[in-house]
Amino acid sequence: MGAFVLVLAVLMTLLASGGATGSNAERCTRLWTQSQVRERMITGHGDRVVVIGDSYSVGLGLRDPMTSWPSRLPGRVHVYGYSGSGFSARASSCPHVEYDDREPQALQSGAGLVVVEGGLNDFDQPASALRSGFRTLIGQLAGRRVLIVGPPAAPARAAAARRVDAVLRQETARAGVPYVAMTGYRFSYLQDRLHLTPAGHRDFGTIVAKAIKGY
Repeated sequence: MGAFVLVLAVLMTLLASGGATGSNAERCTRLWTQSQVRERMITGHGDRVVVIGDSYSVGLGLRDPMTSWPSRLPGRVHVYGYSGSGFSARASSCPHVEYDDREPQALQSGAGLVVVEGGLNDFDQPASALRSGFRTLIGQLAGRRVLIVGPPAAPARAAAARRVDAVLRQETARAGVPYVAMTGYRFSYLQDRLHLTPAGHRDFGTIVAKAIKGY
């Protein structure tokens, strides 16, 4: 059973049971549906590129999710994003959506390049949890071309994003994988001061695309 199928089964069980977990289960099911919608929006041509990410990759807040930042990347791009997820096991309150848990389903058809983007949802997690999740994911991606994209200093979580960025810089150096630090760039944000505007997505994607071309 694929990872996302397992997630859906768990969430539907929670919904059926009702109680205190009902509202969160409904939220998780909604996010899962959004994830599946974006997954079906494949852009570009050429070598298969897989993006594993959070709401930025899904395009949360955009009128057209297909224009989220991965659409700027070279290649035939497949997006496996889930809003609220991260490297850490408890970054999201939804079950089985951390990056290492979703990696097998994302790569079941292979990929010439795997781009992993995130970190903003790890803002309240201890460094040990971030390191553990990252190392598990990198272990699963051994032998593949991988590019890690860190979190920008979104105004709503700027200080936390910089802490996460520092850990990811250390971990990518330790693992010997390329890292794109986003904390030094300025982007335009929606009113929540967390998610990117259409222009912000274009700028974000352009930076990642340049990093891929220089890989």
